[in-house]
Amino acid sequence: MARRKHSAPRRGSLGVRPRKRASRLVPRIKSWPQVDFDTPRPLAFLGYKAGMTHVIVIDDRPGRRTYGQEIFVPVTVIETPPMIPVAARFYEATVHGFKTLTELWVDPPESLQIWRRVKTLSVDEDHRERVMRKIEANIDNVARVALLLASQPTLTGGLSKKVPDIIEVKIGGGDIKSQIEYALNILGKEIKITDVFNPGQFIDVIGVTKGKGFQGVIKRFGVKELPRWHKHRKGSRRIGSRSPGIGALSTVPQPGQMGFHRRTEYNKRIIMIGSNGYEITPAGGFPHYGIVRSDYIVLAGTVQGPPKRPVVLRWPIRPPKWTPEGPPKVVYVSLESKI
Repeated sequence: MARRKHSAPRRGSLGVRPRKRASRLVPRIKSWPQVDFDTPRPLAFLGYKAGMTHVIVIDDRPGRRTYGQEIFVPVTVIETPPMIPVAARFYEATVHGFKTLTELWVDPPESLQIWRRVKTLSVDEDHRERVMRKIEANIDNVARVALLLASQPTLTGGLSKKVPDIIEVKIGGGDIKSQIEYALNILGKEIKITDVFNPGQFIDVIGVTKGKGFQGVIKRFGVKELPRWHKHRKGSRRIGSRSPGIGALSTVPQPGQMGFHRRTEYNKRIIMIGSNGYEITPAGGFPHYGIVRSDYIVLAGTVQGPPKRPVVLRWPIRPPKWTPEGPPKVVYVSLESKI
């Protein structure tokens, strides 16, 4: 007679608690990597998920059994229209962390429609003079320089909204003085995805997953359903018991919110970057999105969230040991209908 097992591994990682809904649809970047660039550049960009397709590439990963051969790679297409810096923010280091020293706003072009997001924005020449005087007086205290980048959803092919999304992006590379000069010169001008990332490199994707509502323990944690041939007076799609010794601890699987969580996908490789969206749009367009009309980026693998979900692309905070010399050679891109 087989011995009956009375134990099982705990289901659900405590590293992603609490499993509640994300506080904002456009995530805020909480940590930045240490980079070594000769010239300053932003460390993140915002895009909108279009959908998935597949490509055939030449495997350039040394040590793999398929090195030098054609391999099938599922990819995610993210539309990344140019972003416009609407403000520069300067921080000083204190004992309590970074504190905002001052910030400089500009009057963006009317096509951006920034007034839909920022209601009270008064920019004049006196504002710039006051900020410049404060920066010159505290040039030695500036410890971090960041840009407030506004997206242009009206340039995309799958979005109908006009309200731009704004993210704060740290400037990396060079020294503080060169970063300040770069931030002041780039204000009001367009920044493209090619100004931030290079094809073939690894990046992190930060976004909100697809929401699935209130779910039970079987779908939420993968708990095994109780055998149905017994008399389950209180149902079978539930846990057996939480026991009085454990009570309502978070280690016990319980029903609750599933999906719409803020998550970070690490080390997604850029397969290709392009400006002609018709090169990557399948026949009939991407389901629930449509046609890619502006710049785009193609990432290997999957990305969290449904179509049209804004995702933040960041330089990798824990990159792998292997650094690619460039993008893999793309032999074939599937443009067949996904419907």
